[in-house]
Amino acid sequence: MHGQMAETTKEEVDAGNEVNDPSEWVEDATKGSKNGEEQMDSPVKEKSPGFRMSFRESLKAVSKKSPIVFKSKKSENTDDQSSNSPLRPPQSPNSAVEITGSLVKRGASIRQSLGLVTKQKKQEPLRPVTEAMAPSEEQTEVVDTVLELRDTYTLPEIPTTPLSVMEINKLMEMEALEEAYVNLLSLRLEFQKEHQALDQEDYPIELVNKEKDLSLLYSTLRNKMFVIVRNSNALPSRNKDLLVYVAHIILEEEKRQGEPGAMQGWREAWRDAILNGVQDTLKKVHLDSHEQNASWLAVHLGLLGKVVVEDLERVKTELQSSYPEDFNVFETYVSCYHEAVGEHLKRLLEKVTELKDYYALLEFIIHRYPSEKVMGSSSLQPELKEDQRVLTLDNDFLNQIKDKYCSRLQADMKTSLNRIIELENEEMWKEKRKPVIDEGIYSSHIDMDIWTNIKGHVQGSRRIDVNLEQKVVRSCLEELKTFPKRFESAFVEWSSPLSNSSLWAEYHISYINSFSALKEHMEGYRDTCPIQLGLVQNEIDGLTIRLSQAVMEDFKTDVKPFLRRQMTGKWFSFDEDFSQLISRTKTLSDQSKYMTPKLKQAFVNKAHFFVVKEYVSQLMKNNYSCKNRKNETAATKITNQWEELKEIFQDMNSTLDWLHPVGNQLSMIIGCKKSDVKQHLQPLVNNYPDIRKGHLSAVLYFRGIIRGREKHIILQRLAELKQRTENTGNREQALFSEIQAAVNTDCLTGTPFSCLSFIVPDS
Repeated sequence: MHGQMAETTKEEVDAGNEVNDPSEWVEDATKGSKNGEEQMDSPVKEKSPGFRMSFRESLKAVSKKSPIVFKSKKSENTDDQSSNSPLRPPQSPNSAVEITGSLVKRGASIRQSLGLVTKQKKQEPLRPVTEAMAPSEEQTEVVDTVLELRDTYTLPEIPTTPLSVMEINKLMEMEALEEAYVNLLSLRLEFQKEHQALDQEDYPIELVNKEKDLSLLYSTLRNKMFVIVRNSNALPSRNKDLLVYVAHIILEEEKRQGEPGAMQGWREAWRDAILNGVQDTLKKVHLDSHEQNASWLAVHLGLLGKVVVEDLERVKTELQSSYPEDFNVFETYVSCYHEAVGEHLKRLLEKVTELKDYYALLEFIIHRYPSEKVMGSSSLQPELKEDQRVLTLDNDFLNQIKDKYCSRLQADMKTSLNRIIELENEEMWKEKRKPVIDEGIYSSHIDMDIWTNIKGHVQGSRRIDVNLEQKVVRSCLEELKTFPKRFESAFVEWSSPLSNSSLWAEYHISYINSFSALKEHMEGYRDTCPIQLGLVQNEIDGLTIRLSQAVMEDFKTDVKPFLRRQMTGKWFSFDEDFSQLISRTKTLSDQSKYMTPKLKQAFVNKAHFFVVKEYVSQLMKNNYSCKNRKNETAATKITNQWEELKEIFQDMNSTLDWLHPVGNQLSMIIGCKKSDVKQHLQPLVNNYPDIRKGHLSAVLYFRGIIRGREKHIILQRLAELKQRTENTGNREQALFSEIQAAVNTDCLTGTPFSCLSFIVPDS
C-alpha cells in the first residue's frame, strides 16, 4: 500500500510540465518510520474481497454524484437533497470495465458541470502589453460564477465513516478535492479518536499504519494542490473552481494547525507553488543564442517583459476571483515575478560577454521593468502600486553588472584606441599624406574620435543612472591615461627616418594641436572624476611638451651650424650662413602659423630666445678680435642682421620684446670709440642686469680691447652700474645668465701689480 501511495505521489508531481517541486510540498512518505525498521504494510492491503466490492460501490457513487457541494441556488438538486451524504455508495457495478468507464464519465461530468471543458481556439495575434483588454461576456459570466462559489462556499459535512485510503487517493487523482478532503478529515478524526483512546505505551501496528497512510494522503493532497496552483495561470479556465477548493483547504488546515498530525506551512507552500509556476513560465520565453541573433538579449528581454504583463493580466482578470481577499493573490504573483525575474537575470548574466548586452540588462532592470512597458502597464493598474514596480535585486548583483559593464567598456576602449593608431598609420603615415588644415591649424581626427567615443558611452550610462555614469567616466579616463605614450611610441618609431623634413614637423604640430584639443574636451569631466582627469591631463601635457620639444630640437640642430659661424673672420665677407639661418627661421615661422594659438605663443617665444641667445653667444667665445677699424664694419653688420632677426620674430608675434634692444646695444659698444664705451653701458645694464664682467670682457675682446687700463676702467664702470641697479633691474629678463662667457687667460699679461687694484670681482 505504501509503495502504491508513493508511486502515485511521484506520478502526480511529475505530471506538471517537468518542473521540480519545492521540498515543502513533497513530504517524506516514510516520515513515521525509524531507521532500520521495516516498512509496515497498511491495513488496506489486508482487506478482503468484500472490501474491494465496497470500493467499487463507492467509485460508482462518485461517478454519479457531483463532487461539488456549495450553497448556491443555481446548483440546488432535489435528488442530492434526498441523500443524507453525497458519498453514500449505490449498488456496485457488475464488472471492472464498468468501474473504469464510470470513472472516465465521472471525470468528464465534473468538468462539464463546472464549465471546465476547454475548446481549441485559433491563436490570436499578439497585442501590445500596455493595452488593457476588456473581458468578454463569457469571461465575465465565468468570473461571476466563481465569485459566487467563492463567497458562498462552506465545507461539506465530514462523513462519520471515511472512504478507504485508495478511494480517497483516487478522488485526488480525479481532482475531486472536496470529497477527498472531507474524507481525509474524517480519517484524521478517526485516527485522533483511536489515538486518544489508547495509552501512550500501547500503540498497535494498525494505528501506526493508519498514521502513515494519513501522512501519505496529505502529501498526495499537497502535491495535487501544488500542480493545480502551479499550472493555474497557464490553464486558468480549467483551474478557477479548483482554486476555490485549494484556498478553502488551506484556510481549513490553518485553523487545524494545533491538532496532532497537522502539516505546517500551507500558505508558504502555496506561494512556493506560484513561484515555481512563474519560474517555469519564464524558462519558456524564447531565447536565441548569440550566434543566432546578435541582438539575442534585447529581443529576449522584450519578450520577457511581454510575458510578465500578460501573465499578471490573467491573474488580475481570471485568477484573483478564486481566492479570498486575504490571500493577496495579485501582490503575491507580483512578488513572485520579482523574485523569478531576478533569478532569471542572474542566469542570463552568465551568458553575457558584450558591452551592448550588459547595457541591455541594466536598462531593463533600472528603467524598462518598472516603466509602463512592463510593471507600469495601464492594464495592471490600479492594483499594482507604484512602489511595487521596481525589481528588487541585491545591490551586489546590480554592482556586479555595472562592474562587468565597465570592465568590458575599458577593454573595448583599449581596442578602439589601438585601432586609432592603426588607422593613422594606414591612412596618413604610410601614404605620407599632409595633415588637413581645419580652421587655420593642422589637425587630425584623433581628438574627435576619442572624445565622441567617450562622450557616447558617458551619455548612455547617464541614461541608466548617475552611479554608472561616474564608473564609466573613471573607466574611460583610466584607459585613456595610457594612450598618449602608446601613440607616441608608434609615431616615433615610424617618423624617425623622416626627421628634418617639413612633413615630419607638420605631423608633430598636428598631433600637438589634436592632443591639446583632447585635453580641453576632457575638462568637462573634472567634477565627476577630478583625480583621474588630472592624471590623464598630465600624460597629455607630457606628450605635447615632448612633441613640441622635438620640433624645437630639430630646429636648433638645423640652425646651430649657421649660428656658430657668426662673428668669425669669414663672417665679414660670407653671408650664406646667416641667410640659411633666416631661411630656416622663416620655415619655422610658417609652420608655427598652423599651431593652436595657446601653444604657438610659448613655442615662438622659445625659438626667439634660442636664436637671440645663440647669436649673442658668438660674441662671447673670443673667436675673433677686430683690428684696424674692423669693429665699425662688424657693428654695422650686427645691426643689419639684428634688424632682420627682430623683424622675423615680430612677424611671429613673439612677446619677448625685451630681447629686441640687446643686439643694437652691443653693436654700439663694438662700433664706438674706446673712450665712449663707458657711455653705452648704462642702458645695457638697465635692460639686462644679469650681464657679468666676463660677458663684457668677451664683447671688448671682439671689439679689440683685449687688455690695458681702458679695459679695466670699463669693467670698473660696469661694476658700479650693477651695484646701483641691483634692486631696480628686471630679474625676470635673464639673458646673459644663460650664456657662457669665455675666459681670457692672457688679459693680465704684462700688467703691473699696482694696476690690479682696478680689477673688480666678476659679479
